[in-house]
Amino acid sequence: MRKRILLLEDEQAIADTLLYVLRGDGFEVRHARLVSEALQALHSEPPDLAILDVGVPDGNGFDVCRAIRKTSELPIVFLTARSEEIDRILGLELGADDYVSKPFSPREVCARVRAILRRSAPGRDAAAASSNGGASVPAAALQLDEAAQRIRCGDDWLSLTRYEYLLLATLLKRPQRIFSRAELMDLVWAEALDTSERTVDAHIKLLRAKLRERGVSADLIQTHRNMGYSLSL
Repeated sequence: MRKRILLLEDEQAIADTLLYVLRGDGFEVRHARLVSEALQALHSEPPDLAILDVGVPDGNGFDVCRAIRKTSELPIVFLTARSEEIDRILGLELGADDYVSKPFSPREVCARVRAILRRSAPGRDAAAASSNGGASVPAAALQLDEAAQRIRCGDDWLSLTRYEYLLLATLLKRPQRIFSRAELMDLVWAEALDTSERTVDAHIKLLRAKLRERGVSADLIQTHRNMGYSLSL
C-alpha cells in the first residue's frame, strides 16, 4: 500500500515541485494551502506523514503540529523560509522529526521523508538488528575525531549538525556519566542564549534516530528520569 503524505504549502510553485517528486516516488499526496484545510484532511484521510510549511495565510505549521501531537505521534517535517536556529528548535520541541529550510532540493525532502518513514515503521529496530547479523552495532563502533569535528559510526561518518556533533561528542568523552540538561546546555549551547533545556531533548531525539539508522542500539543514549542523559558503552 502506498504511503499517504499530507503537504501543507501555500506557495504553488514549491507545492508543484514537491507534489511531482513525491508522487513520482510512489507516495499518495494530499495538498492543503491553509491550516483549516490541513486539519480537515487529517481527520478525513489520516496520513502516514505530514510536511508542514511554517508560514501560511491563516496560521502556521506549528499550529497543525500542536493539534497532531495532542492525539498522535504522526511523523512531521517542517518547511520554512526561516533559517534561525530558534525556529528550528521550536519545531523540534513541538515534536517534529525533521526541519528543512528554503530553498531546498525536492529530492532531498523526498529522501528525508523515506528515512523518517523507515525509522517510524513498526519493528524498525528489530529489522536493523537483523540486517547486522542479529545484533546492533556496538557503541564502541563510534569513533570521535575532535580535530575534524566529526564522528565515525562503523565505516561511515555520521551526518550531524554542529550541535548534534557537540552533544554526542560530549557524551562520548565521558561514557556512563550522567549529564543534567543544565550541564549539557552549558557545555554545548554556551553561545546560544535563546535556547532552553528542552533543546537538549529535541537533539537527543534526533541523535537517537540517526544512530538507529546505522543499526546502533536505541539504548545507547540513556534517559535518567529527573537527572539527565548518559552514553552507555
